[in-house]
Amino acid sequence: MLSDVPLDLPVRPVLPTLVAALESAGSAVLVAPPGTGKTTLAPLAVADAVARRVIVAQPRRVAARAAARRMAALLGEPVGDRIGYAVRGERRVGPRTRVEVVTTGLLVRRLQHDPELPGIDAVLLDEIHERQLDADLALAFSVESRAALRPELWVLAMSATPEADRFAALIGGATSAPVVRAESALHPVTRIWAPPPRPVPPPGAGPVDRALLDHVAATVRRALREQEGDLLVFLPGVGEIAAVAGRLSDLRDDVDVLRLHGRQSSAEQDAALRSGERRRVVLATAVAESSLTVPGVRTVVDAGLSRVARLDLARGLGALVTVPVSRAAATQRAGRAGREAPGQVYRCWSPGLHERLPAQPEPEIATADLTGFALEVAAWGAPGGTGLALPDPPPAAAMAVAAETLTALGALDADGRITERGRAVVAAGAHPRLARALIDGADRVGADRAAQVVALLAESAVAGSGDDLAAAWRRLRAGTDPAATARWRAEVRRLRAALPPAAPDQPQEAADGVPVNKGRDGRRPVWLPDDLAAGLLVGLAYPERLARVRRPGGSAYLMSGGTAAELAPGSELAGVEWLAVAVADRAPGAPAARIRLAAVLDEVTAREVAGSLLRSERQIGWSGGDVVAREVLRLGAIEVVDRPLARPDREAVVAALLTGLRDTGLDLLSWTPSATNLRERLAFCRHALGDDWPDVSDEALLTGAPHWLGPELSDARRRSDLARVDVTAALRRLLPWPLAGRLDELAPERIAVPSGSRIRVDYADPAAPVLAVRLQETFGWSQAPRVGGGRVPVLLHLLSPAGRPVAVTADLASFWHSGYRQVRAELRGRYPRHPWPEDPTTATPTRHSGRRR
Repeated sequence: MLSDVPLDLPVRPVLPTLVAALESAGSAVLVAPPGTGKTTLAPLAVADAVARRVIVAQPRRVAARAAARRMAALLGEPVGDRIGYAVRGERRVGPRTRVEVVTTGLLVRRLQHDPELPGIDAVLLDEIHERQLDADLALAFSVESRAALRPELWVLAMSATPEADRFAALIGGATSAPVVRAESALHPVTRIWAPPPRPVPPPGAGPVDRALLDHVAATVRRALREQEGDLLVFLPGVGEIAAVAGRLSDLRDDVDVLRLHGRQSSAEQDAALRSGERRRVVLATAVAESSLTVPGVRTVVDAGLSRVARLDLARGLGALVTVPVSRAAATQRAGRAGREAPGQVYRCWSPGLHERLPAQPEPEIATADLTGFALEVAAWGAPGGTGLALPDPPPAAAMAVAAETLTALGALDADGRITERGRAVVAAGAHPRLARALIDGADRVGADRAAQVVALLAESAVAGSGDDLAAAWRRLRAGTDPAATARWRAEVRRLRAALPPAAPDQPQEAADGVPVNKGRDGRRPVWLPDDLAAGLLVGLAYPERLARVRRPGGSAYLMSGGTAAELAPGSELAGVEWLAVAVADRAPGAPAARIRLAAVLDEVTAREVAGSLLRSERQIGWSGGDVVAREVLRLGAIEVVDRPLARPDREAVVAALLTGLRDTGLDLLSWTPSATNLRERLAFCRHALGDDWPDVSDEALLTGAPHWLGPELSDARRRSDLARVDVTAALRRLLPWPLAGRLDELAPERIAVPSGSRIRVDYADPAAPVLAVRLQETFGWSQAPRVGGGRVPVLLHLLSPAGRPVAVTADLASFWHSGYRQVRAELRGRYPRHPWPEDPTTATPTRHSGRRR
């Protein structure tokens, strides 16, 4: 076949060496810079050396189709003759096909189906440096298949980057595989550094700065002025492509501005890969980085950004993050300009920044959702990937989350081994969550409708604008966008064929996809409208993303997994009580996830599809300043039912009241003067007489509440019941009976004064009890009274007839001797009608306000 190609590309001289290495070792690594022809000529050379078919694996569908068309064109044949291809939903091969280009995902499917790869003599893994998950799996499975089952199978890894030794060690087995290098590209590419005039902040999880997009558009205009031929412009995503296309709209009279990205249909992608009658500017994502020749391109404009997926393991949500391009990817992009002639690349960054870029892109295995990966390796017989020739081991945390998800789906058993259900999930050829929805949903809504919705979830790019999944489903069925509908229907057919034949007790379907016979329980299945059918299937796939609106009519939701989520402003779904969220992402640091695609649901269906998340619990606790006793039914984090408990557990109520006391304090109790006085008397006794007396500090009372408040707590049900507690009686429980009998003796509540009055003692300061008494009532006392068994003198606050303090003393004898004379003189002038004797110790006390007549 190679002899039929007159094209002399830089890789051609090393092809005999490559074939010889494969013949001797059975495996090899080919390293060739972009533009050397490795993707098109190496498969032809290998096909000449083997008797049967050669499989070439590409990481992207667009690259697989383009490579097959390129090789067929070199042979002067149509695709499907000696050169064919197969991607998901599309295959063009024939009986004479010798080289079949497939996606790495499709190769993994074939290896899982039959690891011996019958009829295949060689597997070529192109662009292995891109490190996508399927590429890592295809490499590991091919190496093990060759080692264990097909020692005669050739395995060739091809890369445009020089990082070859690690791959040679992986595929070579006991000894490293030989490495063959093609040293130079076909045409030189001149680098032109074109950084923005002012620094642009890195985008991260947010949008790309408008200033950078303006600069990219200006650089395109500059390149159109300075260079000849077509331009290929690399941008991180579809949104940036649309933004730059808008900035170049005034050029449409002179050039064709085309778009190339993975969300397009095959026809739209192929149109960008064909030569045009006019000069073209092709705005592309990373799909154009490798294995593609865009005809006519002489200049590349590189924005210097890539978009990668990041997974939030705790929430199960991904986010697309914009990061600087790696140096290896920048080299790949630049090589697109030298495929057909000398070219140039305008890099929108500086040489200094280039040196600080990462050498290689981060492998997908380090950042992606590993649920599908974990199931694949389990189906292969290597749970966790143990023993496989993987370039990098999977992160332990991500694999643990993946194993937990797969166990919940029933795809793995408790030991991590694949189950029969897991094998059915693998056979569906979709993400395990979507395969679960397909298999379980077919029995609920019918196989056709299940396949249609799952195909839409698998190919979410065909949904178009808007976040209403059911509306997108209806548009696809109506054929509003023929290209999108064709792509969707191809996936529907594939998924429908992957379903096992319906058993006699499973629902068959009429032409409209509605179940027409009895279900598994012997009754006719309830027909669901499209909205609920879509919601049910999404809920089966993502039960932790069932969401309930926080406020009626609002756009903020709480998902059952506990993550807050919001609809976009103006969404038609706003206010819907229940949603099943199909696509959502959460930028790092954002307070809520953004809902991108969702379906309407009702509570009954939500309970059905997420029954494993339903938890009923009785909650008795202290909340909002009172006892809360309720029965709550939760769907994950969502409260579905909340009703009061008629007969709450008494011990739990007591515990809640004690929590309230600890949180709020003893002020929850009604402290009457009598209760306060008793507490102060007890505190005095402990201070004066020792630890035999109870500790009535806040801390001690709160700690001992179950004892001294026990009977009252057992009868209480709410905060108001605490306010009715007789605290005085409760406090007396702290006193052992011998001490209780001496309390009035040691800390009398009142003291009789010479006038005959019984006056209350203030024990607020346990170190100094206070007796506030009118001075005239103490006439006749020679000493201040003492309490605490005579240990502590009472601090006398001596008052005027009007009740105002005139002296404070604990030594009454000293006061009579030295202080009384001055006080007497002052009071005689102020209160002349009152008796103020010269010798108070022998005078008659009185409590009356004036002289008796």
